[in-house]
Amino acid sequence: MTSPLGAAGEIAIRSLIERAPLASSLAAAYKSAGYKLALVGGPVRDAILGRLGNDLDFTTDALPLESKKILKIWGENVWDTGIEFGTVAAKRGDTTVEVTTYRSDKYDPESRKPEVEFGDNIAGDLSRRDFTVNCMALELTTATPEFIDPFNGLADLAKQILRTPVTPEQSFSDDPLRMMRAARFASQLNFDIEASTLAAMKDMAARISIVSAERVRDEFTKLLMSNNPRSGISIMVDTGLAALVIPEIPKLKLEIDEHHHHKDVYEHSITVLEQAIAQEERLGGPNLIIRLAALLHDIGKPKTRALIEGGGVSFHHHEVVGARLARERLKKLRFSSEVVESVETLTALHLRFHGYGDGEWTDSAVRRYVRDSGDLLVHLHVLTRADCTTRNVRKAERLASAYESLEARIARLMEAEELNKIRPDLDGAAVMQLLNLKPSATVGKALDFLLELRLERGPLGEEEATKHLLVWWQEFSASQKS
Repeated sequence: MTSPLGAAGEIAIRSLIERAPLASSLAAAYKSAGYKLALVGGPVRDAILGRLGNDLDFTTDALPLESKKILKIWGENVWDTGIEFGTVAAKRGDTTVEVTTYRSDKYDPESRKPEVEFGDNIAGDLSRRDFTVNCMALELTTATPEFIDPFNGLADLAKQILRTPVTPEQSFSDDPLRMMRAARFASQLNFDIEASTLAAMKDMAARISIVSAERVRDEFTKLLMSNNPRSGISIMVDTGLAALVIPEIPKLKLEIDEHHHHKDVYEHSITVLEQAIAQEERLGGPNLIIRLAALLHDIGKPKTRALIEGGGVSFHHHEVVGARLARERLKKLRFSSEVVESVETLTALHLRFHGYGDGEWTDSAVRRYVRDSGDLLVHLHVLTRADCTTRNVRKAERLASAYESLEARIARLMEAEELNKIRPDLDGAAVMQLLNLKPSATVGKALDFLLELRLERGPLGEEEATKHLLVWWQEFSASQKS
């Protein structure tokens, strides 16, 4: 359905002019070269919703090499890493554009990678897209801009519904990743998934297994970084997708007999995630590491669950088991080493605070807390505070007060001792000179001793540290002879 602008088109073009004025100059460049150009997909949807960003997607009848020529003249930077799929990208000022030749793809049922075929009209291009709200286009090279909506995406946008342009079975068979995209868009847009589309997701969830780990990771990351990840995670769990791509999450729904009461671990984990998000300003804004850690911090509980005679349940060392499971899962999903190691560390440390009690930790224990968390100290502060989901107001206030006390102690010690720069009072060169050693494992042991001394006693200075090192050296040498 092609129509003059209409109300939706007018909103979109006004948003486009206000937020992305360079789009009109790009359209002029294509028109002067004899080609069509239309804003398409998510940017049209977002323009109508009044949330258009600076990343714009266009479609054209120009072949990729022709687009590359036009974009080299129009843009400041051009890259063609997606040219085999018909996409050429460019940047000009703060605006990034991707221009894709009309496509009419064919899919192998055993792969999500399409056999790319270029089409000759925009209608065919729109029919291959994921959801009707992403199947709208704004033709910019006609005398008057035209709003194109062949699948009634505007009506679905008004109803806040996600629906596929073709049958969901065909759509998800062509590209199973669209099932995860449905969950992601539900979180990002706060939309519902149309009933037959949701039913197809449940029936076809197993097809997600043909999608690469990297693509699954990227979709899950976008979902998790949305404003409402609870919605998308719930959809993934309810449809069976989560059981296939991140099974540790649905496993948190533990079944306990009526005499062994404990918190709902799944619901607790989602609440911790939401409470961590509420504190993200401490981390400078939305933060993937804290969101993953909050969601995964208790995934060791199913493997460590033990029923206590007479009622109750325990999860001894679930933080240790959970850290290992988090590492394994995130590595399988191809997250970066930094993300994997950070989430593993936070999961392993998330219970440490509960030994603090009413402030009976020694300064040594506080120093070790800071040392073990390293650059993740503020992340650990956020996670530990978010992990309190008790409905008991007095208990919650007591825990919050205790953690405020701990943070205050850390701040005082930071100021007095520069805790974030904890080092032995003597360096390796000084140790080798004092003990007449060459570089060796023994030097490492001496430095380990000095670091433990520093953690236990605080800064000692070179003279005092030397005295303790020489005593240690005598005892160590004697032990090697016996």
